[in-house]
Amino acid sequence: MTIPGVGEQVATAVTANVPDPRLFKNSRQFCAWLGLVPRQFTTGGKIRLGRITKRGDKYLRMCLVHGARAVMANLREKEDKVSCWIRELIARRRYLKAAVALAARNARLIWTLMVKQEDYKVIN
Repeated sequence: MTIPGVGEQVATAVTANVPDPRLFKNSRQFCAWLGLVPRQFTTGGKIRLGRITKRGDKYLRMCLVHGARAVMANLREKEDKVSCWIRELIARRRYLKAAVALAARNARLIWTLMVKQEDYKVIN
């Protein structure tokens, strides 16, 4: 719950729905299980990425995206590393895509913290 954008609902939903995070090889597979990665259309060595797959747990994905949107709504004049990254992402990719990107980032962070069994530490 110390991760920005992850509250009680997200934390309890993740702990209830993910019995063992080690079932996933890496954090990208965890994000793919949630449906937060782009669909790939790869042929002849050319990689083309589409929209997010939306496979997996709809409730968890919705909670993560809403948490990301709450973080983005409260950016204001924050100058930490994540806030600057979000502002640049919004400028490049628009608001909703940035929200999904932040949700995927949070999901990867959740997986890492669950595997290592550590707490989230803010590094400036």
